[in-house]
Amino acid sequence: MSEEVKRNIAGPPTARLNTDDRKPLPAPAVPPKKVIIKSADMIPDMQKEAVDIAVAVSFNDFPLFLFFAFEKYNVEKDVAEQIKKEFDKRHGPTWHCIVGRNFGSYVTHETNHFVYFYLDQKAVLLFKSG
Repeated sequence: MSEEVKRNIAGPPTARLNTDDRKPLPAPAVPPKKVIIKSADMIPDMQKEAVDIAVAVSFNDFPLFLFFAFEKYNVEKDVAEQIKKEFDKRHGPTWHCIVGRNFGSYVTHETNHFVYFYLDQKAVLLFKSG
């Protein structure tokens, strides 16, 4: 093999980064979510839990406590599914969840098991019935 071919294979010299030169990437800024409880028949702790789960499901790292569901799941149906499943797991069946910007509803729920709130511009309706 000629020297020219060997030089082309080796390529230009590359600088190696010292591990001290590497800096961790800054964590992405997470804009705060505006939460407005529109209607509730639920104890305040459970309301907060519902909002926290919805917020968590709104962002990317679900296991990091559902760390924030609308950015992770683009489709409202998927967000509703995750919120419903989490409440089923924590508080027993049968929870129902509706998420979206424009919907009407008229539901019957178990006493102390209903919350309707806005998370930014998306509405979340969560209730237990059955």
